[in-house]
Amino acid sequence: MNAPGTETEKPSRSRVVDSSGWIEYLRDGANAAVFAAPLEGETEVLVPTIALTEVVRFSLRETNETTALEIAAQMQQRTLVPLDASIALDAARLGIVHRLPLADSIILATARAHDAEVWTQDADFEGLDGVRYVPA
Repeated sequence: MNAPGTETEKPSRSRVVDSSGWIEYLRDGANAAVFAAPLEGETEVLVPTIALTEVVRFSLRETNETTALEIAAQMQQRTLVPLDASIALDAARLGIVHRLPLADSIILATARAHDAEVWTQDADFEGLDGVRYVPA
């Protein structure tokens, strides 16, 4: 037992900010401050490779290649999580069970594989366990 005031603080749960959250944060949208909490905080942020793809694709369409590459570099400063067979199989199951689009099911499966919380403003995630949903 630790002496009073010397308890070891349990580390915060890792977070996965989905593509909608990253885009909202980068565009300084109405919910940008909500997503700034995990993205600027000290808690580990996991970036599924599908989220990197979606955000960079959005940026290429809406801005230019230089900005898209800067965003990609910023995202890769976090913990990048590649899609492996285990996550892919879980994503397939989650997509069917929760009627999620493919990218969303991969994001959810990635978060669950790493005991992380998903932060999103995508209504497809509303009501799911392990998700912090913020309406757009």
